[in-house]
Amino acid sequence: MKKYNVAVVGAGAVGVEMLRVLRQRNFPVGKLKVLARSNRDITVDGQVYHVEPITPQSFDGMQIALFAGTEGEKGAAVTYSEEAVKRGCIVIDNGADFRMEKDVPLVVPEVNGKDVKQAKKGRGIIANPNCSTIQMVVALAPIHKMSKIKRVIVSTYQAASGAGSKAVDELFSQTKGVLEGQPARPEALSKRIAFNVFPHIGSFAENDFTSEEWKLILETQKIMNDKKILVSSTTVRVPVKVGHSESVYLETTKALDIKKVKAVLAKAPGIIVIDDLKTSSYPMPIDCEGKDEVFIGRIRKDPHNPKGIWLWVVADNLRKGAASNAVQIAEELVKQALV
Repeated sequence: MKKYNVAVVGAGAVGVEMLRVLRQRNFPVGKLKVLARSNRDITVDGQVYHVEPITPQSFDGMQIALFAGTEGEKGAAVTYSEEAVKRGCIVIDNGADFRMEKDVPLVVPEVNGKDVKQAKKGRGIIANPNCSTIQMVVALAPIHKMSKIKRVIVSTYQAASGAGSKAVDELFSQTKGVLEGQPARPEALSKRIAFNVFPHIGSFAENDFTSEEWKLILETQKIMNDKKILVSSTTVRVPVKVGHSESVYLETTKALDIKKVKAVLAKAPGIIVIDDLKTSSYPMPIDCEGKDEVFIGRIRKDPHNPKGIWLWVVADNLRKGAASNAVQIAEELVKQALV
């Protein structure tokens, strides 16, 4: 089997998960480099990886560069992606810096995997979408093929890990402190996370929607190549370690049989349907941690609108929402013989 030289840029939560996913999915790695700001060793599932300080020359001889990305600040890809491409790499960036640029494909392999070929014609960069967008479009795409989706209203319930490892630490420390009667002082997050939820992810932007809410709107239209899909969203942070949940309402152009919708979703790639009301079975974040699939349940028709459908959508935000989707993009490049 042909092997490929891979650079993983970033040794935080997503970078570590990328290393784990590459191994678990048996990606044909030849030479592997882990790059970050400082020289050190990290251990992932008992395996030691040496982290090298990143320089432009780090990408010499590499074929695929997976950038873990950062939220809220410019990622390493802004500084190093052009250097990586010059040296023969295709860059897969998990950050937000390139997602909406016209010459950069925004890819979820189950939905628009064919678009990876645009990287060869363009800048050599493929963008990984936002975590909450990824799981939603995986759920929407099979239905969109049955009947065009006109409208989507989504409320998200996003885990602390979506804001990074410091936010997870804050969830644990605040919870312990509150139980011991201590005041909760937010630092990593904008509000107290222990025993609380708050509708504020990202910065407030146009029309009083947050940047995270605009990502769901604009990224969905780009991935599904349909600007007529009207998306509106509210994004909420919840006291969960890993796993984003979404309550999704969608309206199609024609009425669909809900049994057929369930059957289509159950057969769609990357989806697991858990929807048995007799046993109160539906997806929860604790079911999805460490898994690459998107889990869907509570599939039902709107009682007031024959074209309206409700879904409950859950996925591991560090895996399918970040690392696994990036590795799946790399798998698509191999499949299409683009590297």
